Amino acid sequence: MKEVWLIDDGVSWEDVRDHVIDAIETGFTGVAVRRDFIELARKLGNIEVEEYAIETISDADDQNRIAEMLEAGRRIFIEFENWKIIPLENLIAMRRKGKIIPIVETPDEAEVVLTTLERGADGFAIRPKIRELMKEFAGIVERTEDLNLVEAEIFEIRKLGVGDRVCVDTITLMSPGEGMLVGNSAEFMFLVASESEESEYVASRPFRVNAGSVNAYIRVGARTRYLAELRAGDEVEIVRFDGKTRKSFVGRVKIEKRPMILLRARFDGVSGSVILQNAETIKLVTPEGKHVSVAELKVGDRVLAYIGEKARHFGMAVEESIIEG
Repeated sequence: MKEVWLIDDGVSWEDVRDHVIDAIETGFTGVAVRRDFIELARKLGNIEVEEYAIETISDADDQNRIAEMLEAGRRIFIEFENWKIIPLENLIAMRRKGKIIPIVETPDEAEVVLTTLERGADGFAIRPKIRELMKEFAGIVERTEDLNLVEAEIFEIRKLGVGDRVCVDTITLMSPGEGMLVGNSAEFMFLVASESEESEYVASRPFRVNAGSVNAYIRVGARTRYLAELRAGDEVEIVRFDGKTRKSFVGRVKIEKRPMILLRARFDGVSGSVILQNAETIKLVTPEGKHVSVAELKVGDRVLAYIGEKARHFGMAVEESIIEG
């Protein structure tokens, strides 16, 4: 999970206190303050607190020195003279341990450091700013990467018997066109819609995704999790029909026995499947961002899917040969 930090070397505790409170209330990961203020800051709320320290990169020697510091597993706040991307790229490529947290001045700079070399830095830090701007910076971290969703064609629909299905209730309200990526393989995942639409039978529950069978994978950033292992407080990823993503957290998980239905789809020679509850309120998402019920799906219909890495080991992508059906 990417981090967002407030770094504040103010000498007045009253000013620093107000900044720390803003960081807590806008969802920052942590704050870095003068040593004398560390314990005072910790008493204000549940937030990580570190001692203020910045490493400046002005030449290749600085870059190599910081690379060695990262080997100790430290989180390092980094400032670049003249704002150069190349040293950041080099550090990201060289790093095996530790966390790189560059200091940025604008939201645009924050976006750049989170996407440099695709992996990006581990987060970013800002100096004290007005509360509304701090909210904007926090929102950048909540929006994770943009995904390339594809139009997959349904080629098999088959009713199954009763199975255990998982409802994921989040602490976030979702809109039509949003949901979660779920599938029977990490290589091919379907965008399962949130229950954000009203229906004739039940009221909308825009915090919920009726996600599928217990064995299925759910995408959470660069990792996958099994639906059955999700618990309250776990991070999840909300995905919109245009590929925009944001993070949320599980409020609760419900596993209940329900009649199930198997769906298979394909895109560009790659195929995948998902098993969902067989009910009219369970929906996938069309390329136009509309919801389509599994009760209305037909062979030949197109729905949104994500094509990812095939092989996984404890949720992480690995290079190996694997066949999943």
